[in-house]
Amino acid sequence: ESVPLYWVWFGLVFVFALRQSIVLATTQSQLTATSFFWTEAKLREAVLHALRKTTYHWQELSYSEGLSLVYMAARLDGGFAAVSRAFHEIRARNPTFQPQTLMDFGSGTGSVTWAAHSVWGQTLREYMCVDRSTAMLVLAEKLLKGGSESGEPYIPGVFFRQFLPVSPKVQFDIVVSAFSLSELPSRADRNEVVQTLWRKTHHFLVLVENGTKAGHSLLMDARDLVLNGNEKSPLDPRPGFVFAPCPHELPCPQLTTSKPLACSFSQAYHPIPFSWNNKPKEEKFSMVILARGSPEEANRWPRITQPVLKRPRHVHCHLCCPDGHMQHAVITARRHGRDLYRCARVSSWGDLLPVFTPSAFPLSPAQDPSES
Repeated sequence: ESVPLYWVWFGLVFVFALRQSIVLATTQSQLTATSFFWTEAKLREAVLHALRKTTYHWQELSYSEGLSLVYMAARLDGGFAAVSRAFHEIRARNPTFQPQTLMDFGSGTGSVTWAAHSVWGQTLREYMCVDRSTAMLVLAEKLLKGGSESGEPYIPGVFFRQFLPVSPKVQFDIVVSAFSLSELPSRADRNEVVQTLWRKTHHFLVLVENGTKAGHSLLMDARDLVLNGNEKSPLDPRPGFVFAPCPHELPCPQLTTSKPLACSFSQAYHPIPFSWNNKPKEEKFSMVILARGSPEEANRWPRITQPVLKRPRHVHCHLCCPDGHMQHAVITARRHGRDLYRCARVSSWGDLLPVFTPSAFPLSPAQDPSES
């Protein structure tokens, strides 16, 4: 996925050709030496800037003991907040779901385990944490034991290993990959991992990444891979569907516009109370939750994809609708009823809006009521 080497050579040759042209122009127009070198520097900077934007330099990151501690201090709390938001989405819409087993791919310092325990701690009896880094696994185990190596773990039933289970018969009620797919070296590696994780999924596959266009695009690739996959395991032939956040299985409307946007969400949280890190923060992330079963089981209400703008006597909601389109809905009590209007006013970014006919909302900005 990196730019071939000949493009780099092309850039260098391009700079050299421009330099020669500038030399000729300098001779003909008798430019001063100062203006010549200034123009050459600007051209070189422009070419290098273009090369940096189009060249992908992937390097595997090896987590040592010290680097694992740095990662824990920087990302444990934010990762916990994002994954907790995804888990609460499942519990809110499926309160009878009581998972017993969980697998976390790229478990790191164990934020997924802590988040799952806070939501389903009464029923979960097995947590499988998979990470290639030995230092990360050791640190995660120490955290569970209160910082010691010999204490009793706070959460029982947690197991650590460096590789995914090989047996195709082994499935987990919830399979999670949080901020791990983006660390894989290529699309082929990501596809292989996603297919493996889906085969291990008995109920829900939860994928979480950074709330950027790259992270969102990566998750949409994983979503489409599962939905369009022809591979059906004889052990679990049930198809997959999107449980959240998308209310449809169509192409993401935020990626098909002339200016693609990331479908992201924000979760407020209190960070680890270090002396330099004691103010409330927000974690911006993208997620997709895939489930086994029939799409008819899903709730097809539109999803609020941006912060809700509350104005006098009307509310602006940006919605991703079940028909696969984005819609800017301007909701008023007079046109849509007091119940829906009040519901919209108390809704937040990432919520589902309980309405089945979003096409009835006004689309034209000219129809928006005055904000004064």
